[in-house]
Amino acid sequence: MLRVVAFGGGHGLSASLQALKRLRTELDLALTAVVTVGDDGGSSGRLRRDRGGLPPGDLRQALAALADPDDPTAQLAAGLWQHRFAGVDSLAGHTVGNLLLIGLMELTGDPVVALDQAGELLKAVGRVLPCSRVPLHIEATIRGDDPAHPTAVTTVRGQHNIAVTPGEVLDVRLDPPCPPACAEALEAVREADWLVFGPGSWYTSVIPHLLVPDLADAIVASPARRLVTLNLAAERETACLSLPDHLRALARYLPGLRVDVVLADSKAVGDPAGVHVAAESLGARVVLAPVAVADGTPRHDPAALADALHEVFETCVR
Repeated sequence: MLRVVAFGGGHGLSASLQALKRLRTELDLALTAVVTVGDDGGSSGRLRRDRGGLPPGDLRQALAALADPDDPTAQLAAGLWQHRFAGVDSLAGHTVGNLLLIGLMELTGDPVVALDQAGELLKAVGRVLPCSRVPLHIEATIRGDDPAHPTAVTTVRGQHNIAVTPGEVLDVRLDPPCPPACAEALEAVREADWLVFGPGSWYTSVIPHLLVPDLADAIVASPARRLVTLNLAAERETACLSLPDHLRALARYLPGLRVDVVLADSKAVGDPAGVHVAAESLGARVVLAPVAVADGTPRHDPAALADALHEVFETCVR
């Protein structure tokens, strides 16, 4: 059995999970997703403010991504899970899955139990866990958040606000600053064969995991190999970061982090020299592969990403 723990949140983690679950049979893969819980926009933000508890959106996306692809009922449930209500009434903008997750969390009184039960409903082929049982707020120090004052340095609070900033992110942190890590996530990290980071929003989905002290310590101490999947294009929050900067940011927020493999798209990476240098500083080798969809949009193709991950896992085993 190959035990893989994937870190992230939102669409990036979903892409990684859709690729990884394709390998579950051939590699006897046991998959765990560890999800950041700082979302405060859209439906998640509304539910978080109105009901309290963990924001459900990124957790929902991870569960839907892991729904059994070979079971028609599971796929139907995943489609329902992702359905977003239209209109202008109080349900508008909410997804069915977000509401169900909030309901399960209230019924069980434990987000991990609720996520496990939701996984059973979706016949998920892996487990979804929060990085912490405590809902987190993300804060950033940003230069030029207000375009009228491009040199001003301000504090911006909230995952959504940071994700859409036109400025340069100088620093990110969590509130509370030392949240307790989810015990089940710590156990998964300790028992893992591979830890996978990215793709995804670097400052608001990937790096927050490194800011949970006990989780960061477990990541450094784990005997697992570590793989970083780089993004295909810059997002607003990382508009000032090159791909090598993405790797340097990981080292900045977790100085003890060592990485075995950096996976990058062979076209998106451009001149790979800088990526090789940054990867080597983490102890990693770079694997270049065509992992983007063919239409030119900056999205990972699940089948192509699965092929690349399969080659990495098999090569390291050999």
